[in-house]
Amino acid sequence: MFIHHVYFWLKKDAPSTAADQTIADGRRLLGEIPGVKHLWMGKPAMTPRDVVDNSYDVGLCVILDDSAAHDVYQTYPTHLDFIARNKASWDRVRVFDFVE
Repeated sequence: MFIHHVYFWLKKDAPSTAADQTIADGRRLLGEIPGVKHLWMGKPAMTPRDVVDNSYDVGLCVILDDSAAHDVYQTYPTHLDFIARNKASWDRVRVFDFVE
């Protein structure tokens, strides 16, 4: 399995609906990509522990079949559409991938 985590920080002047739009678009557009086994998106849980980074605005976790499926995911038209529709609101994006 290939586990793909993405964290989005929104621009200070992003519309108040930007987080909800990113989540809705992600669920609609990314979950349809071949090789995606599971997909979750949401806002920080605001867990009150020193080791938890709650500074991001939207989190994404995608479970893919393997590295080859991840390669397809990255160039798939709906992934590119998701980015195009939302990137104007993003200030920073961090990605953490690992394989199991």
